[in-house]
Amino acid sequence: MRVAVLTISDSVANGKSADRSGPAVIARCRELGWEVVSSRVLADDRAAIAAFLESTADSRSSDLILTTGGTGVGPRDVTPEATLQICERLIPGFSEHMRSVGTQKTKRAILSRGLCGIRGSSIIINLPGSPNGSVESLDAVADLLPHAIDVLHGARHD
Repeated sequence: MRVAVLTISDSVANGKSADRSGPAVIARCRELGWEVVSSRVLADDRAAIAAFLESTADSRSSDLILTTGGTGVGPRDVTPEATLQICERLIPGFSEHMRSVGTQKTKRAILSRGLCGIRGSSIIINLPGSPNGSVESLDAVADLLPHAIDVLHGARHD
């Protein structure tokens, strides 16, 4: 499975903080045997996030696009809105399950507004911005993703 990872953070994009969640997600993807084909950092800018997601999905270079950050309730948290803007269909069960699993560790997981959706032949998943939260959320659905990608690409539901 080919994966693109996008870290969304004003402070990381501005060089004020180190990116910790992107590398954590990349490491977990590699542990799962997935090929990370690209990674990038963007500020919390809805138009820029939407443009990246759209161009990455439309290029067909990634089966899975993982975002980390910008899913909370803060005024600059716009990742779900950018994702919704470019998705053709949503996969609500993934985001619901990630939040459910997250609440077993912290009640604050319910504040994540992350979405999961489809554009073309790519699945897009919004992960929380914390390194632990992003990896735990990914792990909550990781075993389902190869099948979901296969079905999206035309395989039967067997």
